[in-house]
Amino acid sequence: MNTKLIGRWGEAVAAEYLRKKGYKIVSTGYRTRFGEIDLIAENRKALVFVEVKTRKNDLFAEARDYVGCTKQSKLIATANMYLAGHETKKTVRFDVIEVYAPDGVDTAEPTINHIEDAFTADR
Repeated sequence: MNTKLIGRWGEAVAAEYLRKKGYKIVSTGYRTRFGEIDLIAENRKALVFVEVKTRKNDLFAEARDYVGCTKQSKLIATANMYLAGHETKKTVRFDVIEVYAPDGVDTAEPTINHIEDAFTADR
């Protein structure tokens, strides 16, 4: 399975999931020298930086387990770069969305787990 293809597909699935929950997608694939944030979304209360993890299953580990301290630090640094150029009065939050797709991009109904406030910037 092409990991870039499945990753982009999972991000699209996650973005559609968020839209259906009333979020507005502000940016996709936001990159800085520190790293990339898959999705930046907002709802009435929060500006949300979203890391999307797409896997076939969770037999080895849950997808969220791949967002460890090093990845969190990169996401926080990237979010700070975004915030430096985009003021907000909303609460800032870091979420992880797990997309489980046993048949890859051919999965008709992937399982989605949305972990809100998965970690904080003040670890």
